[in-house]
Amino acid sequence: MTTSLWPYPRWIAHRGAGKLAPENTLAAFRLGASHGYRMFECDVKLSADGVPFLLHDATLERTSNGPAQFGADASSVAGDHTWAALSQLDAGGWHSAAFAGEPLPSFENVARYCLQNNFFLDIEIKPTPGLEHITGEAVAQHAARLWQGADVPPLLTSFRPESLLAARDAQPLLPRALLLDTLWSDWLEAAQSLGCVALVCKHRLWDVDSVAQAKAAGLYCLSYTVNDEPTVQRLTDLRTDGIITDRVDLFSPVS
Repeated sequence: MTTSLWPYPRWIAHRGAGKLAPENTLAAFRLGASHGYRMFECDVKLSADGVPFLLHDATLERTSNGPAQFGADASSVAGDHTWAALSQLDAGGWHSAAFAGEPLPSFENVARYCLQNNFFLDIEIKPTPGLEHITGEAVAQHAARLWQGADVPPLLTSFRPESLLAARDAQPLLPRALLLDTLWSDWLEAAQSLGCVALVCKHRLWDVDSVAQAKAAGLYCLSYTVNDEPTVQRLTDLRTDGIITDRVDLFSPVS
């Protein structure tokens, strides 16, 4: 793969629309799209009965009414509940009254929204702790089925090498990227061993040396979460390839 063949837009809306809408909901995707974004990042995990759905945290407290809906004695871990139960939660009211009643979306619904609108997707595999392998495998299998025949597949990313390994073994043709919040020992070798096409780093990790190492290894360089103009300029000067942002209202995705 060469940079000229990199199929994804440079600008990526974080969790749909950053902080302007309840993260990881279809409402957020629609709002991000209204600002001109054509690629979205989201987090996908599994329900207790194996349905992939969007949620960042392992637990339900921060971005849903799960504790109130399920009761104090119920588990707060999202992955402990069936999709039938999770699909009834309010995942928008915590953000603002305007989004009250917005549901948790299934991965399938989000995929179909993106495919119908020719949008691109950066899927972070976000397993419930202990389910790294099964989540990576399941997300890859669902992604391959949903994007079958599509011109551009989704990009599968994860902080968990185990999840990327399972995704690779299940669907080796889907592109993968390793997420990094620190340049731990053998970070470059790990990405290469997983057959990654890119690295998605906390933006502060990119400098002349780390970008040069990644590009020499044939890897693309993406950054999260970039919310100010000086950082955008620094990453542009470094010739990185992708920017994940909350500020869909500040940065034009065609700039």
